[in-house]
Amino acid sequence: MKMIGLTCAAIAAIMLTNAASAALSDSEGKQLMTKYNCQACHAVDKKLVGPGFKDVATKYAGDRSAAERLTQKIKTGGGGVWGPIPMPPNNVPDAERNELVAWILGLK
Repeated sequence: MKMIGLTCAAIAAIMLTNAASAALSDSEGKQLMTKYNCQACHAVDKKLVGPGFKDVATKYAGDRSAAERLTQKIKTGGGGVWGPIPMPPNNVPDAERNELVAWILGLK
């Protein structure tokens, strides 16, 4: 069922993003980065192996499907968007993956 151009899945992703970003502080976001070893390839403000998370937030600003796509990319891995080195799949539980993506997309 479509609602003014948004699917139910997109509305749910937006709601999850808004709820998680309100609840996750910068220090909590960095704790999740450490817990799941994201910092091995990513930094908040600069490129390492993968893009800096602020660059990710900038790239996907205004993209209503970004939260859903990025949570899926963390889960299954992917490549080709930021260069030749693929991102492997990561075993992050759904709730924490949603929180992490909301925090990343909220970075300025």
